Amino acid sequence: MIFNFENTGMAALADLREGQRGILEELDLAPRVAEHLMNLGFIPGVEVVAARSGPGGDPRVYRVDGIEVALRRDVSSRIVVRALTRSVQ
Repeated sequence: MIFNFENTGMAALADLREGQRGILEELDLAPRVAEHLMNLGFIPGVEVVAARSGPGGDPRVYRVDGIEVALRRDVSSRIVVRALTRSVQ
């Protein structure tokens, strides 16, 4: 699915800049993958922070609920967040 977030404040998790935060809104993933991520803390309503990236930007580490999880861009591009303006360092 391709998301059109123009003027909505929504973004794909993959599109957050390093240090930027977002509130998780939706997981547009296969049920098995979505369930696995939810078990790791990726639950709608939780705050996610885009942390550091691997070489070339993939995978990227995200902080959620006190843990860090590395996700490849093909997965993080299917997770919808409401981008927040304040960054975390």
